[in-house]
Amino acid sequence: MDNISEALEHYNDKIDPAVSRLSIILAAGHGKRIKSEKSKMLHEIWGKPSVWRVCNSAKNGLNSENQIIVVGIKAVEVAQALGKHKNRVFIYQNEQNGTGDAVRVALEYKGMARYKGDVYIFPGDMGLLSVQTVADFVRFYQSSGCDMLVMTGTYEGNPEKNYYGRIIKSRHNSNEVIEIKEHKDILAMNPDQPYRTLYKGKEEEFTKNELLNIREFNTGVYVFKIDSLKKYISQLKPDNVQGEIYITDLIKIFNDSGLRVCSSGVTNNNLVIAFNVKSVLKRMEETYREIVYERLKDIITIDNSDDFFIAEETIDRILQLDKKHRALEIKIGKGAYIGSDVEVKRGLHVGRNAILKGHIRVGENVRIDEASMFSTFPGQTIDIGEYSHIFRGTVIQGSVKIGKNVRVETGVRITGSTDEPVIIGDNVQIKGMTYIFGSIIEDNLLIEHSILKNKRVEKVIKKDGEVQPIKYILPHPEGLDSISNLNKDK
Repeated sequence: MDNISEALEHYNDKIDPAVSRLSIILAAGHGKRIKSEKSKMLHEIWGKPSVWRVCNSAKNGLNSENQIIVVGIKAVEVAQALGKHKNRVFIYQNEQNGTGDAVRVALEYKGMARYKGDVYIFPGDMGLLSVQTVADFVRFYQSSGCDMLVMTGTYEGNPEKNYYGRIIKSRHNSNEVIEIKEHKDILAMNPDQPYRTLYKGKEEEFTKNELLNIREFNTGVYVFKIDSLKKYISQLKPDNVQGEIYITDLIKIFNDSGLRVCSSGVTNNNLVIAFNVKSVLKRMEETYREIVYERLKDIITIDNSDDFFIAEETIDRILQLDKKHRALEIKIGKGAYIGSDVEVKRGLHVGRNAILKGHIRVGENVRIDEASMFSTFPGQTIDIGEYSHIFRGTVIQGSVKIGKNVRVETGVRITGSTDEPVIIGDNVQIKGMTYIFGSIIEDNLLIEHSILKNKRVEKVIKKDGEVQPIKYILPHPEGLDSISNLNKDK
């Protein structure tokens, strides 16, 4: 534990006690049911780890950098993935004993001694949580006068498949929450014995079937006043089937202490889904793709709404372009992948299954055909000039600058390193089985069936006025003594 805590210190900043809101992100669980060696929190939704998405939405929705991330299994990997950030700290939970224990561990952080604001709690696997959903929750809490507020959703499917905790409300006052009953604890009940509980001096009674059919469910998002949370969290006990300490048990403790507990329903249930299994994670990815498609469908053309990827950073660039121009004429083929550091321009066509990863800048009216692959390492850039056309199956990697009106035809591979970039002039045509590495090619040339390694290719005008084409520039052969004919008679 000491080694892990020391490693986490590298990523820790400190909490600002002057800021009135703070989020605690519960990211300690491994998720056995997800059946993966990777931390559950690092499984990605639309190219970003789930816990990253939760942290980002919490920070922006609360308008507060203050954040405590409780980590457990593979703690350092989670911290590395998120990185160091202003007013963020990582706290290690040695044993995963439930949400209540995780919050208790977070509150023991020394920086919390001076903190007097509100505490918002979020599960790290709720990767679709939006900034707007968090902001709406904040507004409701500020106007509610409640001591504890629970974010809730409405289950719309078969109640038998509802594994979320049920929100139990008083039959006499439907605005206030009596408690949250976990699905497994309801299943463990005797159907012939109703569940009875006292709420504000009155006995409330529910059958097992009634509890199972409650559709309002607990999302795992809460807000507390810090003083009340610190005062009562020590009273939590593992009185449940799981033998864990649930943060939800604070509801009864608060009610018994004369405090008020309320719920706030979300407008979109899809945004408060959390995952424990691969199928739910896949559904969350599909939901995010639908959200992206809705944002872009009337701005650019996406051939297949079920099969494409455009990173959020690039989406933002497209939306900014849309504000500047009347029409973008951008078209994205089925299965295309466009990464976070791609700078697009009007008239871009990306073909079916083309992949653009790394820092790539394209000019206007560039066409990249199907199955082409672009990639860079950090510090490298691929530049493609306007009206250039990259044909099917071309591979371009590293530091490469391609001029205007260039045609790179099928079967070409171009690679530039940081120290030895490829620079291709305007109006160049490259075709055939050609490989180019670390070379400079002047304007208006035809390169065909050539291997160019660390070469400068100059334009030579023949006597008839035509530009000399370049063919079969090969490197010196190596390893000839390792090669022999199979049929020695020939």
